[in-house]
Amino acid sequence: MSSVNPFAKRESHSKNSVITYKVLTIVTWLLSIVVSFYYTFNSPDDGVWPRRRIWRQNDHYHTAFRMNHIIAGIYWIVLFILQGGYIAHLFSGTIERVNEACSVGSHFILNNIFHFAFVMLFVRSLFGWAELIVILNFINLSSLYFRHPGYARFIHEPVVSGPLAWTFVAIYWNGAIMVPNPETLVARIFGNIFIWSILVYGLFFIVVYKVSASPLILREGFGHRY
Repeated sequence: MSSVNPFAKRESHSKNSVITYKVLTIVTWLLSIVVSFYYTFNSPDDGVWPRRRIWRQNDHYHTAFRMNHIIAGIYWIVLFILQGGYIAHLFSGTIERVNEACSVGSHFILNNIFHFAFVMLFVRSLFGWAELIVILNFINLSSLYFRHPGYARFIHEPVVSGPLAWTFVAIYWNGAIMVPNPETLVARIFGNIFIWSILVYGLFFIVVYKVSASPLILREGFGHRY
């Protein structure tokens, strides 16, 4: 069964498998980058619900989880660059590095697909479906984190902890927008309480794995307080 399961742990990968990982990783990574940059500066032309650019959606809803788009934008630029470094290891001449990179490849490819879907739904105000996508990605990346906690930084940060941190925050960000009347006093109070779960989440990984937790980085991305 593990031979056909792309998420199964393997010590080695066949030549055809490595080629498949290379192609799918690059294609989905570029897809993720293109859709992120395009909808940073452009609104979609289709859809029946309000259509806005990513950060116009962010600024339109004054929730407790509204982001500072400059900090979040820098985070994603750095993350995309680091992911490019990870992809380079798929072409390494060292077989061990190639195997390590391939071992998380299925999760990374799925993460890219989920990110693409989330952005496409978010900018079209389909927040309920976007929330489902981001929760599924959280499950995908959490599984990766707990199954591969000890990999080198070139894998862990761009493929595991970086995307996981964003996904955890996006659950609250999009979820707060999805809630009816997100700007009411009650919603604001609950938002300012639950926002501290990001800190708790980061501390959990520090205690359990004794590593720096990326969720603490995005904690500073919420520049709008009530």
